[in-house]
Amino acid sequence: MPRKKILAVDDSETTLLVEKTILGPTFDIVTAASGEESIGRARVEAPDLVLMDFEMPGISGAEACRRLRAEPRLRATPIILVTSHSEADCLEDAFLSGFTDFVIKPIDGDELLVKVRGYLDE
Repeated sequence: MPRKKILAVDDSETTLLVEKTILGPTFDIVTAASGEESIGRARVEAPDLVLMDFEMPGISGAEACRRLRAEPRLRATPIILVTSHSEADCLEDAFLSGFTDFVIKPIDGDELLVKVRGYLDE
């Protein structure tokens, strides 16, 4: 059975490295460093799940999520917000933008792995 593909989107190379380290042994990881880049990568790669930062240069993670949700092929793809903001209004905006779930930075590896596996039926 082919490995599931995850698109990790963050302007922080450190966060992308952490996500690759946690998820790389089980999943294929492709990356994007901006919201704009994530849309093109998602169209080409057709990921099974997306991890998306909220605050990035250019378009925000919220706007990128809205644009991904507008793509018929990606409409049902789980998109998990990865953010350092745990305030209620930030999370409410995230869910209104179409995010499926969230993980708070610094990333807890066990929590991330459990959530990702749950959404990918692993």
